Amino acid sequence: MEVKAYKKMIRIAPRKVRLVIDLVRGHSCGKAISILKNTNKRSAHDIEKLIMSAMANAEHNHDLDINNLYIKTIFADDGRTLKRIRPRARGSASKILKRTSSITLFVAEKE
Repeated sequence: MEVKAYKKMIRIAPRKVRLVIDLVRGHSCGKAISILKNTNKRSAHDIEKLIMSAMANAEHNHDLDINNLYIKTIFADDGRTLKRIRPRARGSASKILKRTSSITLFVAEKE
């Protein structure tokens, strides 16, 4: 049985989040959390909280054993982009795109 968890509107670009996601894909949840605690990236904290949320969902809603859970699928997509304007020379302006991410996580129980 698969259990899913989402985290949306993370104020980090998806390209940077995918670097950390690739470290934990396919590992057991306990090992993934220990990897993330030792990763020096800003998105590691958000991914760690997402894994803990998925583990809690699996235990509370589906009565699964959290010691047998592993990360089946995890991916980061583009979220909404915040558009800002920066003043430039001669009264013109340029766009600043502040990108956000949405992370989707599926955990499953080992058989």
